[in-house]
Formats: sequence, C-alpha cells, structure tokens
Amino acid sequence: MAAVTVWIASLCRPDPGYGGWAYVRKMDGETGAAAIKGAAGGERRTSAARMSLTALTEALESLADLPSETTVTLRFLDPELAGQLVAADGDYATAEPEVWAQARAAVAARPTLELAPSSPSLPASGFLVAWAEFGLDTAKSRGSFKAAIPKPNLMKFPA
Repeated sequence: MAAVTVWIASLCRPDPGYGGWAYVRKMDGETGAAAIKGAAGGERRTSAARMSLTALTEALESLADLPSETTVTLRFLDPELAGQLVAADGDYATAEPEVWAQARAAVAARPTLELAPSSPSLPASGFLVAWAEFGLDTAKSRGSFKAAIPKPNLMKFPA
C-alpha cells in the first residue's frame, strides 16, 4: 500500500492579522520531482486558527490523486491542532466554523491518517515556516493567494 508524509505549517502576525500557511507532501520511499509537491498561501484579516485549518485542508485536498486508503502521516507544528480535531466544540470550531467544517471533511476522507506533532527545531519545519512567512508577506502586498512551491525549491526540502 502506498504511503505519504505531509508536513504543514502556519502563522499569523498579529493574531488576528496577516497569516500564511504552507504544506509539502512526499511519497514515502520515492525520490525525484514527481514524489514531492507543495504549496503556500496567505490571507489578510485572518486568525492563527484559520491558517492552521487552511494548511491542513489544502494539504489533505492535495492528496485527491491518491487512493483514500493511502496511509498518510501528517506532521504539524500547531501544538493545539490534534486536540482541536478531536473536540467537536473546541475553540477552532467556534472561531472558524466554515474552515473548521472543511478541515473535518478533509480529515474524514482519509481513514488512515496519523497525526504527528513536529518539532520547530527540525530542518523540515524551518523550510515550511519560511514558506508560510512568504505567504504572510505576499498577502500583505497582494491580498489572499495560493501558489505551488516551485520544484527547484521543493527538491531542497530536508526530509
């Protein structure tokens, strides 16, 4: 059975304020440009919860080309994300109901999803935070956006 690891990161400065998110997905055991994909984006007038849930949703929706039974390991930096996903009435659900519903649907579509917190000190985390920061900065100047991370940059992903 195929397996994929997905890393996500998000930030918001101030909270609420400008936000950014990023994800990278990599097929486990495969190498080369076809094995890795990623995107980054940002919004104005947003919250940290919204950016975290947007990163999660975008990352899981990027798996649409893979069978639903594909084993997915999700590595995330938001220390509250896993707890929020199991709490039906948590802070994220009440603060961001629309994006919360999208995130819950994306999680439900992946029956073999393992949630794994990631350490901010890992090189992969630094890579993602830099792209989330790019999303935040771009949102400041251009408004909301989403773009693929270029392949030459993805080939430098340290995982």
